[in-house]
Amino acid sequence: MIELGVNVDHVATVRQARRSYEPDPVWAAIEAHLGGADGITVHLREDRRHIQDEDVRRLRELTHIKLNLEMAATDEMVAIARRIRPEMAMLVPEGRHEVTTEGGLDIAAQETRLRDTVSQLAGAGIVVSVFIDPEPRQVEAAQRIGATVCEVHTGPYAHAFHSKGRDAESPAVVVELEKIRVAGERVRALGMRFNAGHALNYFNVDPVARLPGLRELHIGHAIVSRALFVGMREAVREMKQLMAQAAR
Repeated sequence: MIELGVNVDHVATVRQARRSYEPDPVWAAIEAHLGGADGITVHLREDRRHIQDEDVRRLRELTHIKLNLEMAATDEMVAIARRIRPEMAMLVPEGRHEVTTEGGLDIAAQETRLRDTVSQLAGAGIVVSVFIDPEPRQVEAAQRIGATVCEVHTGPYAHAFHSKGRDAESPAVVVELEKIRVAGERVRALGMRFNAGHALNYFNVDPVARLPGLRELHIGHAIVSRALFVGMREAVREMKQLMAQAAR
């Protein structure tokens, strides 16, 4: 069964807008768990724009489902991950001026450095994932550096889906979805796990969730947005239901 990892970063975004103590992303994670989430994802950014170090510590202590720590491949973040020991660490590119992650990690351009990062994380018993664009050379580079999981970037697909009037049969949408499918097939052929995520929502998730061999979807902004109106448990429950229907 395909699993859902819920990203609670933007619960912390609301909190940090007032530099306050609420809403609490840890509470949101617990509510997500009760709604059926299989894991919780947070991105501890170098500028600490939303999730804070204390959030990660409390999530590790208080949640009882898989914790996925998104992180830049820096010495600081590696040290934090080795101390906190999430079940999974996902290496992502990071830009100070981006609103959210804008593309996949260019592993092929920095294999030596990233191989060392993966080795350090794996040595601490952490499953290492990499966030990559759906390109064969990046998939193959991920395998060479020792990654266990590839999370394929679904942003271009999601943007095409929206710009083409939510028409899943639009040629532009079909092209982007096929890139993800082919990348996922290559990921699995090389012995890694196939995950996907970025900009997925309640309208565009179905075609992605149908892809063969897909292990997990990581979704955040859409779920947090819907939770404003229906609550976190119900927002997660609805997404899980859509994913399960598609997978069947």
